[in-house]
Amino acid sequence: MTDHTRDYSVAPPTSGEPTGWDPDRGESNGWEHGTLRRAVVHGVRLFNDGAFHESHDCFELEWYNYGRGTTESAFLHGMVQVAAGASKRADFEDDGGMESLFRTALQYLEGIPDDYYGVDVREVRETLQTALEEPTAIDEWQIPLDGERPTARSVDREFAASLEEGP
Repeated sequence: MTDHTRDYSVAPPTSGEPTGWDPDRGESNGWEHGTLRRAVVHGVRLFNDGAFHESHDCFELEWYNYGRGTTESAFLHGMVQVAAGASKRADFEDDGGMESLFRTALQYLEGIPDDYYGVDVREVRETLQTALEEPTAIDEWQIPLDGERPTARSVDREFAASLEEGP
């Protein structure tokens, strides 16, 4: 863990022991990278609320914290593509664009642990694969996080808005 990815305000998972969290690790409340978990929580909730652009921004900003070739980078890059692909379908009725982005997402998410930072990555991969054949599979689908499908709260929208404002 590096200091720039540590965040003591990020809560432990609401259930289970996902990859990236260790109950015996004191830093970042057990998270190897607390800022990654923060981005995941906000990004997933926003995605599940249909705020795909804002979800994309949460994942993208955190992606910049990691170098090429890391698991963290691959996961976040994949999630950026997931949000962008969902936006292509929902906002622009562009199934071809969605398919292209989902194919790229699947490449990035290949080999990522199934429970990475609380995200059910296996279900994400399965849903994307299904959507390549049947685009409606993505309609109304929500990403599982800690065994639930949480939607955005005001804190998630505020976080996304702060990203647009910059430092």
